[in-house]
Amino acid sequence: MPADKTDNDALNAPKTEAPGNADKPVDDWVTGDERMTGAQASYLKTLCEEAGEEFDPSLSKADASKRIDTLQGKTGRG
Repeated sequence: MPADKTDNDALNAPKTEAPGNADKPVDDWVTGDERMTGAQASYLKTLCEEAGEEFDPSLSKADASKRIDTLQGKTGRG
């Protein structure tokens, strides 16, 4: 029995992605005031070493994100 045309249309339709936090301004993040994540800290340490700058372990998620953006530009990783 052939598949219903609408089923095939839905399967073949391009997927749209929901907007993520990357699309939302950092200052508007709900969890932006929380301590930075382990992944942020690890990457930020690496960027700080490459840029010859001091790592600040007390940054919030939002501040860490801003710092990462800045250092990516400085190190050419961005």
